[in-house]
This record gives sequence, C-alpha cells and structure tokens, in this order.
Amino acid sequence: MYVSVIGGDKGSCTDKDRERAEELGKGIAEMDMVLVCGGEGGVMEAACRGAKSAGGTTIGILPSGDRSEGNDYLDHSIVTNLGMLRNSLVVLNGDIVVAIDGSYGTLSEISMARKYGKRILGLGTWDLDAVEGCISVDEVLEKLKEIEI
Repeated sequence: MYVSVIGGDKGSCTDKDRERAEELGKGIAEMDMVLVCGGEGGVMEAACRGAKSAGGTTIGILPSGDRSEGNDYLDHSIVTNLGMLRNSLVVLNGDIVVAIDGSYGTLSEISMARKYGKRILGLGTWDLDAVEGCISVDEVLEKLKEIEI
C-alpha cells in the first residue's frame, strides 16, 4: 500500500508536528507500506526520516525540476516543474492520505484527495467533514492496518 503523507512545510510546522510525522513514517515502514510525499522539508522530511530509520521506501514528488531540492531521506525523487500543481500528484499516488498540521497547501491536497475519492486521516490538521480526525499517531497506524486495497 502507498500512503501519501501531507502537511506543513519547514516554515510552518512545529517540533511536535515533526515528531508525530517521524513516528508515523516509521510506522508506515514497519508495516511494509510505501511513503509518498511532496519531497520537501517539515512534515514531509520528518516522515521520510522516520520511514528510512525503519528501512522503508520513500517517494518525493517535487514541485521543481531539480532533484537536489528534495530532502535527504528520499529513495525516489520525481521532478515535476509544476509548482504547487504537483499536490494533485502527491494525493493521486497514495491509496490513502494522512494529513499532519498544514496550511493552505495541505488544504488544497485535502480538497483534491476528497475529489479523487481518497480516504483522508488527519492528525492536528484541518477540521473538515472529509477528514477522519485522529488523536494520536497510534490511532492513525491502527486505521492503516485495517485498510485493504
């Protein structure tokens, strides 16, 4: 299963968000799932760091045309040169979407995920009907275990 992790970038996420993202990434890897993200800093980098610490596979779909702009924990960097339009590709490539924190970029991804019929789990993110709010990383991981694709 591929899990798209979306959330705040390095300028907007908190240390708590980074800790939760890293724990989530590790759990995703431990369940032999592939982590997909936007490939940059903040929640994306922390989730990738967690996945790599557990031997997982990470894919970053970058907004630029420069692979060197991806974080250091990516196995596969996909350049798009699409800017924020790449958000659609991030959510389309996950079987499920998990949002941690986030601002308007994350909101756009949540909207697209909803439009594409993706299930969306949220942890400290937008409080919307489309998002299944979770109170902990453990709850998110339990829901991921229950999913059959």
